[in-house]
Amino acid sequence: MGNAYGARFRRGVNAAPGKGLAKPGRETDKNAVSKQLKNIGVVAGLTVVSRVLGLVRDQLGAAIFGTSLLNSAFVTAFRLPNLFRRLLGEGSLTAAFVPTLQDALHRDGRPAAFRLVNQVASWVLVLSLGLVGLGMLLYSQSRQVPNLEARWYLSADLTVILFPYLIFVCVAAVFSATLNVLQRFTEPALSPIWLNLTMIASLGGAGLHWADTPMGQMHWLCAGVLLGGFLQMAVPAAALAREGWRPRFDLQASTGVREIARLMAPGLWGTAIYQINLFVAQQFALSLNDSAASLLFYANRLMELPIGVFAIAVSTVVYPLIAQHAAQKDFAAMAHDYLKGVRLILVINVPAAAGMALLGEPIVRLLFQRGQFTAADTSLMAPLLALFAIGLPFFSVVSLMTRAFYAVKDTGTPVRMATVSFVVNVVLSLALMHWLGVAGLVVASTGAVVVQTWLLQRALGAKLPGLAFGPLWIDLGKVLLATLAMGAVVGGGWWLGLRGHGRLGDCLALGGLIPAGVLVYGVALWRMRIGGREELAALGEKFKAKLGRLTVRRGSN
Repeated sequence: MGNAYGARFRRGVNAAPGKGLAKPGRETDKNAVSKQLKNIGVVAGLTVVSRVLGLVRDQLGAAIFGTSLLNSAFVTAFRLPNLFRRLLGEGSLTAAFVPTLQDALHRDGRPAAFRLVNQVASWVLVLSLGLVGLGMLLYSQSRQVPNLEARWYLSADLTVILFPYLIFVCVAAVFSATLNVLQRFTEPALSPIWLNLTMIASLGGAGLHWADTPMGQMHWLCAGVLLGGFLQMAVPAAALAREGWRPRFDLQASTGVREIARLMAPGLWGTAIYQINLFVAQQFALSLNDSAASLLFYANRLMELPIGVFAIAVSTVVYPLIAQHAAQKDFAAMAHDYLKGVRLILVINVPAAAGMALLGEPIVRLLFQRGQFTAADTSLMAPLLALFAIGLPFFSVVSLMTRAFYAVKDTGTPVRMATVSFVVNVVLSLALMHWLGVAGLVVASTGAVVVQTWLLQRALGAKLPGLAFGPLWIDLGKVLLATLAMGAVVGGGWWLGLRGHGRLGDCLALGGLIPAGVLVYGVALWRMRIGGREELAALGEKFKAKLGRLTVRRGSN
């Protein structure tokens, strides 16, 4: 299989003009790049809004609950439906569904594609209902298990309440994936915003005013989760209806459904390994003490901020493109878009990782240290953030690598690499958690994803030579050199100048050192003529133009 794909790729690359792959005109290329950048910008912009709201949500939760047992029980309970969301919804289902839907749309048009959407949504609804019913039944019997610590019973009780969230987000994943295939990225990118808004409103509004106890506030927070899940499903469904789709319950096991099931079944494990490893880490953390699970959760959330802002935006836009190229056997175009996506992710997230590691202390103190979240919690969480930051570039690219395999309908390789990652995570967790505490769990998660990334990219290059990492080594070297220059400015400014000056020093670090570091990094990259800089410049120009239009509107108002 790999040799066949490789041969096709080489034929495409080496084809003479007028033979093999058609050479698109320069204007067509520019238009395509412009559209891709616009889509990435839309997804990234809305993701920024979502992540900011998510940060506000986490800040509110930390201020009210701190790193208490109740909060640790909640974040552990919420991790379980999110795990199944990745298993049945956004991860494996999307990875299997998108290329199959692309084929149906390309071959038979929208009516056939919408029939497939209804069939898949119906099956997902039935399966998620069954899973939720079984999960609620099992967890509701947790107190029948003797001799467990109180934190485990509390986590099980909250899990029962939160499990129905799974139904909404799994069905929502079908609708959002369909919209992405139709090149509508706005509504899917809005999806997490509804969850964050309802959680903020339920906890910061109703919870504070109408609840007399911390448990009452927690119940309001759980209600916000369920309402947010419903909106995550309803809004993409409405957008899809405007495209001509009409809902219909259809459990027909069509060829497309069987193909998705065939692709999805072995990939359940592979696409969700990140969430699986986090779930394992969360369980280990809950077993350590009352606060470890909360500290792990908040550190991971901060680490995920740059992933969600840019890496997921790139993957969301690039995946339908590489799936389309793979369906058309245009492996040269697939390689071009894949490598461009990886380069964009690394250009943003390598310096982001360095910045988070160097400025972990002021970041945590400014964002979280208030209310029930104390200075002692800050001193415990800052090193965790630095450790998570080491793995940030690897966490960022592994999703796109996995999706590249799915684009060529190879589900086996990601599963094998995910299994290795899981084993590494469990072994390192058991070896390090009693020695390093919760920090050992972060080291284990980071080590696991580093191994997974290396194995995936090596296998991808062997299957499709055009997707090998080779062309990116020079660009990665330039990124690392530019990051070192940035790190000297940011790290030197903090450790030699601003550290120890309280909140004022923290504000100056984030408000002054970060912009200075970004400037140094950008100038260094530009001077070294990083690959793809024209695309980055175009993205910057689009941002400036949008900002200018907003300024004009405000002035006129």
